[in-house]
Amino acid sequence: MTQLSVLDLSPIVQGGDASLSFKCSLDLARQAERLGYKRYWLAEHHNMPGIASAATAVALAHIGGGTSTIRIGAGGIMLPNHAPLMIAEQFGTLASLFPGRVDLGLGRAPGTDQLTAQALRRHLTGGADTFPNDVVELLHYFQPAKPGQAVRAVPGAGLDVDVWILGSSTFGAQMAAMLGLPYAFASHFAPTDLDQALAIYRERFQPSVRLARPHVMAAATVIAADTDAEARRLFSSLQQSFVSLRTGMPGPLPPPVDDIDSRLDPQARHMLSQALSCAVIGGPATVKAGLEAFVLRTGADEVMVTASIFDHAARLKSFEIVAAAHGAMALAA
Repeated sequence: MTQLSVLDLSPIVQGGDASLSFKCSLDLARQAERLGYKRYWLAEHHNMPGIASAATAVALAHIGGGTSTIRIGAGGIMLPNHAPLMIAEQFGTLASLFPGRVDLGLGRAPGTDQLTAQALRRHLTGGADTFPNDVVELLHYFQPAKPGQAVRAVPGAGLDVDVWILGSSTFGAQMAAMLGLPYAFASHFAPTDLDQALAIYRERFQPSVRLARPHVMAAATVIAADTDAEARRLFSSLQQSFVSLRTGMPGPLPPPVDDIDSRLDPQARHMLSQALSCAVIGGPATVKAGLEAFVLRTGADEVMVTASIFDHAARLKSFEIVAAAHGAMALAA
């Protein structure tokens, strides 16, 4: 049976701040743990007024300290922004604090604009072009240290950290397959290459000491409410946020509106229909049917659910409805 996990962007809502976002994120993680979600991941973004999880490892320590069983991880760390040794140390620290619970998803995008990327790295040499070598270097730091090894991750060496490759194109699929690592596809915002990427990953997968057979996680926006109409209203916050981001005006997550279609021009509608084509929006029956169709399409071992909803109580309820729909799927299987 396909498992469910959570991707949290730790949204900063209009009228709120990062402190509130982190409180809400911990509340969501605790609920996800109670409801049986397998993982809770945060994503690295920078210079985004509507996302609080820039210091991803720090935020994950906050989540790990407030939960006890759910796996915690990064979905992901944008490795071009960092030295592999530093990431090995950060996630080695998390694995020391929360043994057997830590995931590290790695992406090659900057997670921001080019100007901010330059501020993060001070220079732009290497970056995405060195991603494969950086991943191999990072994996090396998690291996048990050898006698005389000059540079080691302390903590990190020999610790249990599950490493994933993230992707929104076929590049990540090929790399995950070559290295024998689990693969997570960002179909929640970039679904164009979803089917091709998953096919490539499965066809080219080479077993490794970390993974014997292909393991796929596909991400999807799923917003649930008591009725389809209410879910579509909640969804309008994310739609507004996407339009703002894609037009170069990112901001805090706005409250929902009743007349979203009247506020969108044809270009915005087309962009949203493409970027959010895998979204499942609706009441319990609609969500169950949507999840079933998504799992049938992808054959995913896990579905990572994300939901940027303005009202925190509504967001908690959405994840509760999704968990119940997943349970109904299991009973029907």
